[in-house]
Order: sequence, then structure tokens, then C-alpha cells
Amino acid sequence: MNRISVIIPTYQHAATLPRVLGSVFAQTLQPTEVIVVDDGSTDSTVAVLAPYTDRITYVHQQNQGAPMARNRGFKLSTGAFVIFWDADVVAEHTMLERLEEVLREHPQAAWAYSSFWWGRRLFQGRPFSAETLRSQNYIHTSALIRREAFPGFDESLKRFQDWDLWLTMSEEGKTGVFVDEPLYHVLVESDRPSYSRWLPKFFYRLPWKWLGWSPSSIRGYEAAHDVIVRKHRL
Repeated sequence: MNRISVIIPTYQHAATLPRVLGSVFAQTLQPTEVIVVDDGSTDSTVAVLAPYTDRITYVHQQNQGAPMARNRGFKLSTGAFVIFWDADVVAEHTMLERLEEVLREHPQAAWAYSSFWWGRRLFQGRPFSAETLRSQNYIHTSALIRREAFPGFDESLKRFQDWDLWLTMSEEGKTGVFVDEPLYHVLVESDRPSYSRWLPKFFYRLPWKWLGWSPSSIRGYEAAHDVIVRKHRL
């Protein structure tokens, strides 16, 4: 079996893909395969990927959302370890090496994750705790997962797919292992669609219901959060 499969779901990320792929191919531990699943992009993604055609497997599909794109990439992959490397993630050269090293040191762990930068903001991770995970998600999608432990993304979810994945795996008795290093940057570009979104925590804590109005992003967040709460009985 091949060693590491990098799966990159992308939608309208032509601007970031060269940097993302550059960081993949600069890894000290090279992946066996890189699978790019284009989820119906209408920008210049195809042209941007042209120089990499001999180094990647490229798949195009109609726009169906990130969970379907990730699952399709997984079905095409062969690695003993897989990582869903978002199309706005630029990694340190040692990321794959460090994550695989830690997984090999902890054979009981199903996945390895790290701290990361979101633009200029450091998202400091923490050691794995199933109890804490039930109250908040502190693990980004771009983690290294043992192939046999991956249950698939819930394709019905529009948000919180990563939180749902880690909760599902945790409920199956699986655990993660934390690498206490910021191993990658999430590029932040406000002028394009993205699978990655973040707003400050206080924004969600404002008393919107008392104001009689809330932004669509807040309504979408709350509705998606309720789905996760019901599904996992949080």
C-alpha cells in the first residue's frame, strides 16, 4: 500500500493553488500521490493546474460541496495515511514528516493534528480530549488520518464537517494525537469563495435574538450548529 495520499478539494482557489501545491511538493516527506478534486470551479483553476498534470491526479465534478469532493478524493486514494489538505493551506516543509512520525510513535491514535496560523492569528491546539471536543472543535480538517480509521464525511452537512468527523471518530472509540507546533498557514482572502471561514468568537456571542435581526452568516452558523448538537446529542 502507498504511504501518504494528499487530497485537495478545491473551489475557486486558482489564486492560492500554486502556493499550496508548492508547499506540498516541498515536503521533506513526499506524498505518494496528490489528488485534486475540483468541485465545479469556474475560475482559472484548470489553467493554473496545467503545469502540475504529471504530478497530480486531477478530477473535475459539478459543484456538490466540500464533503463530496473530499470523499471522492478518498475513494481514488491508496495511501495508508490520508490528509485532506485544504486549497488555502500552505504548510511548513516538515508537516507531513512530523504528523506521520507522531502517528507512528502513537499506534493507538487514529489521526494527528497540530496548531496552525489563520492569516496572522495563531490557533493554538491542545492535547486530545473527547470531552472537550463535544463542547468545541479545536481540530482543523487538515490532519493526517489512518486510512482504516476514516469513516467518511457526512455529505449532508453544509458546515462543521470537520467537527462532525472528529466527533464521529471519537464516538467510535478513536483518538487523535496533538503535535504542539504550528505546522501550516491558512491563507485568508476575503474576496473569493472558500471552504474556510472564521469570525471572532465574540461575534457569535452577541445577543442577536434581542436585536430582532442577525446576519445570514450567523443564522447559517446557528442552524448548522443545531444539526451537530442533535446528531451527536451534545
